[in-house]
Amino acid sequence: MLFFFLLFPLFRLKTLPCHLGEPIPVPYEWYQQGDYVIGGMVSMAGYQFNEVSFQQHPSLEYFGHPDMLTKFYQHILSLVFAVKKINENPEILSNVTLGFYIHDSYYNAIMTYRTTLDLLFRSERFVPSYKCDTRRNLISIIGGLSFGTSSYIADLVKFYKIPQLTYGSFTPQDVHSTEIPFYYSMVPNESSQYIGIIRLLQHFGWRWVGLLAIDNSQGDHFLQSMESLFSQHGICSACVERIPILTYWDKFFEMLEKWKNIYKHIIDEKTNIFIMCGESLTIAWLTDIIFWLSPGHEQNSLGKVWIMTAQMDYLLTGMNKKWDRQFFDGAICFKVHSKEIPGFKEFLKFIKPPWIQGDEFFPLFWEQVFDCSLPSPSLTKLDNPFCTGQERLEDIPGALFEIEMSGHSYSIYNAASVLAQALHVLFLLQSNHRHFLRHKLSEYEDSQPWQLHQFLKSMKFNNSLGETLTFYDQKKMEGGFDIINIVVFPNSTFQRHKIGKVDPDALKEKELVINEDMIVWHRSFNQVLPFSLCNEHCLPGYQKRKKEGKKFCCYDCVECPEGKISKEIDTVACFQCPDDQYANHKKDGCIMKTISFLSYEEPLGLSLATVATLFVLTTIWVLGIFIKHKDSPIVKANNRDLTYILLISLLLCFFCSLLFIGQPGRVTCLLRQSAFGLTFSLSISCVLAKTILVSLAFKATKPGSQIRTWVGKRLAVSIVLLCSLLQASICIVWLSTSPPFPELDMHSTTEEMVLQCNEGSVFMFYCVLSYMALLSLASFIVAFQARKLPDSFNEAKFITFSMFAFCSVWVSFVPTYLSTRGKAMVAVEIFSILSSSAGLLGCIFFPKCYIIVFRPDLNNRDQLIRRHV
Repeated sequence: MLFFFLLFPLFRLKTLPCHLGEPIPVPYEWYQQGDYVIGGMVSMAGYQFNEVSFQQHPSLEYFGHPDMLTKFYQHILSLVFAVKKINENPEILSNVTLGFYIHDSYYNAIMTYRTTLDLLFRSERFVPSYKCDTRRNLISIIGGLSFGTSSYIADLVKFYKIPQLTYGSFTPQDVHSTEIPFYYSMVPNESSQYIGIIRLLQHFGWRWVGLLAIDNSQGDHFLQSMESLFSQHGICSACVERIPILTYWDKFFEMLEKWKNIYKHIIDEKTNIFIMCGESLTIAWLTDIIFWLSPGHEQNSLGKVWIMTAQMDYLLTGMNKKWDRQFFDGAICFKVHSKEIPGFKEFLKFIKPPWIQGDEFFPLFWEQVFDCSLPSPSLTKLDNPFCTGQERLEDIPGALFEIEMSGHSYSIYNAASVLAQALHVLFLLQSNHRHFLRHKLSEYEDSQPWQLHQFLKSMKFNNSLGETLTFYDQKKMEGGFDIINIVVFPNSTFQRHKIGKVDPDALKEKELVINEDMIVWHRSFNQVLPFSLCNEHCLPGYQKRKKEGKKFCCYDCVECPEGKISKEIDTVACFQCPDDQYANHKKDGCIMKTISFLSYEEPLGLSLATVATLFVLTTIWVLGIFIKHKDSPIVKANNRDLTYILLISLLLCFFCSLLFIGQPGRVTCLLRQSAFGLTFSLSISCVLAKTILVSLAFKATKPGSQIRTWVGKRLAVSIVLLCSLLQASICIVWLSTSPPFPELDMHSTTEEMVLQCNEGSVFMFYCVLSYMALLSLASFIVAFQARKLPDSFNEAKFITFSMFAFCSVWVSFVPTYLSTRGKAMVAVEIFSILSSSAGLLGCIFFPKCYIIVFRPDLNNRDQLIRRHV
């Protein structure tokens, strides 16, 4: 009852027989008789109605001069052409003719309800719920262009279970099938279009995008879907604006402020990409916004990329058909997939005066697109010359009328084909059961339009081009979308180029197929890929840092921390180079580290090797002197054999330092520390033995002393062997359990990998050092106690100095060794070996060499037995 209450201003409802109800005639319709009639609801003529206030008696004059969308006349012709092809095809619905009854929605809810009732009930007189003409059998309705129009139609036809096939509108996800149970969409699933838009933005790297949506439930669903997808794929909406719908002309000035807000975002230089979701008139409204609000009407300087959804169409209205629309140049449109139908262009050539008298859309269409007046009376009153009849549709700008079949027209053609084949299958089924040769729906009481539903839901249909048409989920047509690039010329003409498609059946992230080279951008971009970001890209070597209070697409660029790099633009976080590489100066790449070790070629290694060689030669020289003067009193005085062993061990110590120079290998790593520990232990053992012998020798000279029996060669050898064997045991345990091995140290230095010896067991390494420290301490204590013995027997004073120097070196070695890395650590150990060995050599042997070489007069027995007074 609500529908009839809304429609009260359009007809006077009386409880009278059918012939008494007089309708207000609608200006545009086209009826062709047939055994079965397909209803059509197009959206071509636009009237601006004033809002009904119910404060005065409604006027019967509702129609003035329309603003016709001439481009949509093709929708009418596609249905007429489809019916014509079906009637001419002997393989389908033989002996049966299809007719059509086409009405206009007038872009108004009340008028859509009214014209839908006309489709259902009207013959020559009209009373709702009364079917006065039984000769017209309506089997289905194809329409409408928008979901609003489609839902108004569905509100009425659902009571009669008549199938409704929409050709241009998506069904919102929140609309349950029970609300529109007999509603079928000839367009693919809307979600695949949204995925295609996301893939398009990702393909071109657009992250800062404006959203313009029509102000209705369709726009609500679009914004909810896109905002959710944006957050999932790292894209931000630069602005979100609703494009108001001019439902009543007296609301125009209320919309002007909203238009200003939209225009403010359009002229923002940062935002170059706008996604528009709207309906057929949205382009016209946006054109009005830009035309009237641009200073000096300089619209062409607005270089933007417009991405349009499939519900929209690039068109001109009668009001603005002469306006320049080059600001839409380079637009990218998602379109319902279409193909050129053979014979359609030839069919359009017959569209010229005089045309079929039943087509009430034709006169206004012809007069508006050619700015002429037809000789016969029409609904328009133009001060233009008469039409010659020689005008050609091919000469009309594409924004007013296209020769190529549009996606919406292709959907209408497919809808008629699907209905014809469903009806054909229904008749074949009835024929098999009733054995009739002539099939007319009116002959069977049980043959009703609702019987078509079982075939529409479950069957696959083929159109004349061999394409398979199937309703998935029983409601929506399978398939994807074409992607079109629009090139606009100054004379209001334009060209469409197919540049890609969206395939919902493709693998994830492969849904978009696009040929970037075919795209023509707006001339302001100079054919360079448009840029649309909140700020400049963060170059390699930098990472993004979020701006407080801003969207995540707006960020600062900060340099990567030390040791980290970023190779790509807009890196969220810099990353560390692999262990064998280091960051370059610009921090945008990694450089391979060089392998480093203490080699003989570098100055430090060469210097240490030279010093070690000099000490080796010096030790050999000292040993030679002592061998040459082996029978001299000073050589014989302090255990000649121990002296030789000590010199040889010091010689080995100097040689041992050379193992630490050069490229470390498995053998050198095994020998380094163990040879160092054994040779030094041998040297200190000899020093300890000499010190003990000095002390015992002094005590043995006292009368009655029994210590004399201990002083001799056997004691010295025992001390040296015992001390050395203990160190050897530690080294054997170390090498058998966790031996040293060569390794690459990746982290000690930034630009180098240090090839070094891993000690294996650090504990065992410090055990070796600790044992040497214990021997050194013991030697130092014994020598210190014997330092004041008479000079004739005293070597302890020199040993005290030597052990003090030795201990000082190795005490300072430990913290220095632990605080260095790489080659410096090796150099510290070499320096400690050389300096401590040199300390022993210098403090113990240089005084004796001085006497032997330079003061031979002191090298006699009298001098050695002289005592201090």
